[in-house]
Amino acid sequence: MPAEAAPVTLAAALPTRRGITTAPVPAPAPAPAAAPSSAPALARLAVPVLPALLALALGLWGIRREDSLWRDEAVTWQVGQRSVAEIWDLLGQVDVVHGLYYVLMHGVFELFGVGPVVLRLPSVLAVAAAAAATAAAGRRLAGPWAGLAAGLVLALIPNIQHYAQEGRAYALVTAGVAVATWLLVSAADASGNGAAVVRRRRWPRWAGYGAVMLTTALLNWFSLFVLPAHAVTVLVARRRGARPLLAPWAVSAALVLAGALPLILASRAQAGQVSWIKPVAVSTLLGVAVLLLVALVCARVPYPGRGRATVSPASVGLPLLAVPQGGLLLASVLVEPVYLDRYVLYTNLGFALLLGVGVAAAVQALPVRTWVLLAGVTATAFVALLPVETGLRTPKSRADDVLRAADRVAVAARTGDGVLFIPAARRDTALVTPTAFTGLDDLALAESPAASGTIKGVEGSAEHIRTAMLAKSRIVVVTDTRRAAPPAPVREAEKLRVLGRHFERTGRTDTVGRRIEVYEKVRRPATEPALRPH
Repeated sequence: MPAEAAPVTLAAALPTRRGITTAPVPAPAPAPAAAPSSAPALARLAVPVLPALLALALGLWGIRREDSLWRDEAVTWQVGQRSVAEIWDLLGQVDVVHGLYYVLMHGVFELFGVGPVVLRLPSVLAVAAAAAATAAAGRRLAGPWAGLAAGLVLALIPNIQHYAQEGRAYALVTAGVAVATWLLVSAADASGNGAAVVRRRRWPRWAGYGAVMLTTALLNWFSLFVLPAHAVTVLVARRRGARPLLAPWAVSAALVLAGALPLILASRAQAGQVSWIKPVAVSTLLGVAVLLLVALVCARVPYPGRGRATVSPASVGLPLLAVPQGGLLLASVLVEPVYLDRYVLYTNLGFALLLGVGVAAAVQALPVRTWVLLAGVTATAFVALLPVETGLRTPKSRADDVLRAADRVAVAARTGDGVLFIPAARRDTALVTPTAFTGLDDLALAESPAASGTIKGVEGSAEHIRTAMLAKSRIVVVTDTRRAAPPAPVREAEKLRVLGRHFERTGRTDTVGRRIEVYEKVRRPATEPALRPH
């Protein structure tokens, strides 16, 4: 990290007596004969390191999630094991927005093998990095205690813990935004230290800012909503006298947009992938409103140096929390529903920055050692959230469990049975755990996922499926425990029709989000109404 202003200890920067100081108190000068003390450096190091360690511990706790894997992670699991050429072929048809992440995970799997821990460890490390960067930004904005509190808050947010243990890119995007925000705050801080310092230090920061933001956008281009949030911060800083800030930021932002534009255009051609997203619910709007209200209250809390800095917790945290949320919500209303909280997971960074200021002010206002109070508040929050935290680490915290469904198939199936996936996307059960399907005949599959450049493979015609089904006396069906409506494609309808007219269900086992059914062929009139699996 770039060097900061004159080092001070945590205790000296924010005294533990009642009340809040308006300026840091320098650490006492060492005795002439003594060696220079390392306490200030250790204190500075503790601010990002402690939140990172907490985030790492929470991420590793229950990381296997009882050896479960849900459908989105199953995509990462099987696509990450393809060659780079096969991944490139896939991106031409689907999931181009996740292309960089798949290539990254391909490299991780090549180095460390495949398993639930390896799948999720990059997300765990990303959240630890995000907590460290948030703490570092908070320290520059409002002092070491506020920075430490902000990092700890981020690590404890349940939504952050959820995606810290998920084999998808959202935690990595959050880490990228956190680092970019820290670089922006550092650049703004340097702009107040004189023209010579600005000229000497700004370009490495801006080059880093642009590189990090572009990489983050390539992981998920919805992170580009951060740019207008940062624009608000830059404009506020400019009004406070940071004039060298606007031009380099604008250049960096333009380069990031130019670099991400091909991905944006390519992903628009695959917009049908998000057609399942529902309109924004009232509960979602209320949740966002509550977070904004809490953040606004915390933004009014006094902190050291308030009124003198070119940027403040409010000018950084409020836009980071509100602008991406508002932008995605507005797009969902005016264009098409695209709002999911994981797409703007990084907005928790703004909330953590502001709540950190509030927590730091509260613990400093009491006549007890600040570090004792902050440790107590952190422990209390952890205990209070324990029911939620333990729930996040169970298979039921996700929509389904692909691995458990595969285990049920292995128990129910017999060698020579046929197997059907309704809908075809449930083939992920076999793709993740092929050994559970040894000896079974996939009746619908015409071309494998890797060969066809798809995620679920290409199924044959309805007539092909019907002929294959009628050639079997026993069929295992992998489906969902709940299905709101019959599958739309003709192939899916044909699977259900043939099962209803020519087979009888003789077994059913439910697991987390998945249902395994066994059908055996029977003789009955062809006019008998079809039975749909449910």
